[in-house]
Parts: sequence; structure tokens; C-alpha cells
Amino acid sequence: MREEVILLSDDGAPIGAADKAEVHTGDTPLHLAFSCWLFNEDGQLLLTRRALGKKTWPGVWTNSFCGHPGPGEDVPTAILRRSVEELRLPEGAVLDVTPVLPEFRYRAVDSSGIVEYEVCPVYSACLAPGHEALDPNPDEVDSWHWADPADVVRAADATPFAFSPWLVEELADPRLRAAMERAGR
Repeated sequence: MREEVILLSDDGAPIGAADKAEVHTGDTPLHLAFSCWLFNEDGQLLLTRRALGKKTWPGVWTNSFCGHPGPGEDVPTAILRRSVEELRLPEGAVLDVTPVLPEFRYRAVDSSGIVEYEVCPVYSACLAPGHEALDPNPDEVDSWHWADPADVVRAADATPFAFSPWLVEELADPRLRAAMERAGR
């Protein structure tokens, strides 16, 4: 099945679509994505380790899940869709999808030379009780762990090379750290 991403102009306006499988190269055009930080009822954060078969940053630890809205799909809807596809959560298990860094944008180059260049709004969400035992899609997630948000901040500060570049950049923003503190209470 072909999955399309939304291409963007430098000012963030949609200018078309492209096949996701073909867009991530050494010269990736700016496109729309999202990043979601999922918290359980105990305030723990879901960290995931990207599958080893991923095209970019295979095997690195990152936020709960990421993805790309398709043409005509808003970001909150894409988040709910990807929670089912990537984490295999049942519909309705992800609640309170809230923008935290709506204008986040980054460009990073993987050691293979592939570029990620995205306007990537960051959201937080809550997991409905009773869904903490996951069975994520192995094509997307190699491993997962529920972690104390303060431990994640300390680990990313101490060893940024062990995490995705977008996680490290997102954590540099005090608004995300404040959202993590609120969730951890």
C-alpha cells in the first residue's frame, strides 16, 4: 500500500504530496510529520526503540511514536491512526491528544546520509488504563519501555547520541519538559 506524505514550502504551506517510500533520501524535501509522547496513568512515558529495519535511525530510542499525516488528514487523526498501526493499540486507547510544540521543525542527517527534514508538531497524549502491556508492530518498534520522565531527561542530557535527534531537540524546549512534569505528577 502506498503511503503519501504532505510536501511543504519553506513557510510550511502544503504544496503537494509524495510517496513516503521515495521521499526520504539524501535530499529529502520539507514535509509534514508529527511526534507523540504517550503517558500512562502513573505518569510514565512510553519510550520506543526504532526497529532495526527502519530506513532512518534504526535501533535508536525515541519518543513514543511518530508518523506522517496523509493528504487531507489532520495531525490528531494521524496520531490516533498511527497509535493503532505502530503500537497496535485498540481504537480509543489514546486520549487527550494535546499540542505541546505545534511549530517544531528540524533537519537531521542519519549516518547513512538520509535526511529527515520535517515540520513536526509535537503532541502529548494519555493512554487509557489497562493498555500498558503493548505488542507493537515489529516493523516499527524493536523494544519499548515505560520510564519516569525525569529519567528520560537525564538520560538524553547525558547521552544524546543514544536517542533520535528529534527527541533530543524536542526535549531542549522547556514547554515539553513542563508537559512531562505535569504528566509525571
